[in-house]
Order: sequence, then structure tokens, then C-alpha cells
Amino acid sequence: MAASSWQVALLAVALCLLPALPAAGAARAFFIFGDSLVDNGNNNYLMTSARADSWPYGIDTPDHRATGRFSNGKNVVDLISEQIGSVPVLPYLSPELDGENLLVGANFASAGIGILNDTGIQFANIIRISKQLTYFEQYKHRLAKLYGPERAARVVGGALTLITLGGNDFVNNYYLVPYSARSREFSLPDYIKYILSEYKQVLRRIHGLGARRILVTGVGPIGCVPAELAMHSLDGSCDPELQRASEAYNPQMEAMLNQLNAEVGSGNGNGAVFVAVNTRRAHDDFIADPKAYGFVTATEACCGQGRFNGIGICTMVSSLCANRDEYVFWDAFHPTERANRLIAQNYLTGSTDYISPMNLSTILHLDRHLHD
Repeated sequence: MAASSWQVALLAVALCLLPALPAAGAARAFFIFGDSLVDNGNNNYLMTSARADSWPYGIDTPDHRATGRFSNGKNVVDLISEQIGSVPVLPYLSPELDGENLLVGANFASAGIGILNDTGIQFANIIRISKQLTYFEQYKHRLAKLYGPERAARVVGGALTLITLGGNDFVNNYYLVPYSARSREFSLPDYIKYILSEYKQVLRRIHGLGARRILVTGVGPIGCVPAELAMHSLDGSCDPELQRASEAYNPQMEAMLNQLNAEVGSGNGNGAVFVAVNTRRAHDDFIADPKAYGFVTATEACCGQGRFNGIGICTMVSSLCANRDEYVFWDAFHPTERANRLIAQNYLTGSTDYISPMNLSTILHLDRHLHD
């Protein structure tokens, strides 16, 4: 059910009353893995079509320049960095990621990837999740070389980690074309079981590399993004088959995380290691009643072309909206900065309908001693 205006106002007041977070110099590190929803520029350094390195991407940044984020401004991990009292972490491939910048963490995400290695093959040169984990190992070695193994272990063990995967395994794999190879190989229920079994191994490895607070996002409303509406909808209604996929996937992902928490001892009494983030629920709120959140539309992208502005990519010749704050979607797949801000608020203070078994505010208070 969508929130009313007074509920949104109450959430804003609650955010203002939260205790101050540590200053940036004392903030915990932040590690990000995943796809275009959290990529902040790694693909700028790669020969791939999955890039957001030209205008009007970044139109609402201070210098109005594209940064590699698939947004008009900040993405959700930038906003989480603010919440944990940190500066935005640099892309791992950035030459600026060295020295003290390593202590802030690193973003390993790469647009186009999925849980499976054959997801996003049309984008060619992208950093698949196995390679992202290899880079994480390299990061640890670099950090230990500069600051010693004990401090490196403290930085990694005390960090916040976020991983966003799964959506591309549906839209850029299983449903990419009719009768795709994966859809011929698996029924949808079996495919979901398969990708979650693969995901479980990825998460075990991240934990094995030292991460101890890991936010794992579910699959959003993939049937409601402008790209899918342009192909499958006459009236702006979400595509039921893609919605069925995310509806089936998310609760099974949360159950898988519960199994992993049981395996690793649920954080040794300090709460869960693996935390499930229901981004589908947050987006559903906007889609069900965009006006309650100050949006004008949840069906049309701000930047694009064709029906619902959902055909092709956002370029300098695309149709571009005048007020990005009125739109849930920036381009055919990705939220605007304003939508990302509301999603980030759910990370911080959301109920267990949005983030389970505890929100980021609770995690920060449980882990406060890490910064004392």
C-alpha cells in the first residue's frame, strides 16, 4: 500500500531525529558489487556499450557532467555513503583509488552483469561477478601492503558491503529474446532455483573474504520499467510475466540469506551478516501511487525515445524531461536521483517489509563500537 503524504512527512522528521553519524574521517569502509544500479564508473574504463559516460547522464551533478552512474545525479550507493558518514567510494578501476582513498572502500560494480556469466553477453567487456571478487582480493592485498595485514583485516571486517544482482539474469538473459537458451533449458521456477544456488556461492565467497555486514538487494519491478512497457504494454500496465519472476525470486532469495545466516552464526550475536533489501517493495510504492511521493509519472522515463521514452538508450538527442524530480525513472531501466533518495531512506529506517531482519540504522547502532 502506498504511503500517504503525512507518512512521508513523518519519515522525514524521523530521519532528522536520528543520532549523528561519524564524521567522514572516522566512517567505516563501504564495498559495492553488482550491476548498473550501483556502478559508479567502472565501465568508463572498459570497451563496452554498457556505459553512462556522456550527457545527459549526470545532468544534475554539480558540474553537470556524466560520471558513469546510470542516473541524472547520484545513485543509491552514493546516498548510502552519506548515511554512513563517508564520501562516495571510487570505482575500483579508477587510478585515483590509491593511498588513503583505499580506506574508504571500493566500488567493483559493472553495468550489464548478472549472477550468471552468460548474462549480458551482448555488452561484451564487462566485469563479471567472479572478476569483481578477484578485484576484491587484489584490493585486500593492496590495502595490507600499505597499512599492514591487521589494519586491512579491520577495515574489511568493519565495512558495510552491498551487492545488487539478479535483475539482468531475467531481462538480459532468460527473457532477453523469445525462446532464449536459458528459457529452453529451465522452467522459470527451476531457473530461479539455479541462479539462487549460484548466488549463494558468490555470497559465501564474499563472506570468506572477510565481509561481515552484507546488504543483498532483491529484484525490482522489472515488468514495470519503461523499457518493458515500451515493448509489452498498451496502457502502462506492468508486464505480468516479468513481475511474476521477481515475485517468485525475492522471497526465495530472502530464505537463502536466512540459511546463510544460520551457517555463519548470524553475526556472533550482533545481528545478521546477510540482510535482505526488498527494492521491489519500495518501487511498488511509487508505481502504485506516484503522486503520494511527489512524482508525476512512474511509467515514462525522463530521458529516452519512443513509447514511454523506453526505447533505446538515453543520449544527447533523446527526449529529455525538464524536471527530473517528477519522474521515478531516469532512463529506460534506472531510477532518478530523487527516487534513489527515497529508496535509500528505506535502507536506513524501513520496516522489515523493506529490509530484513534489520535496517541500516539498526546496523549502524549495533556496530557503533567499530568507530569509537
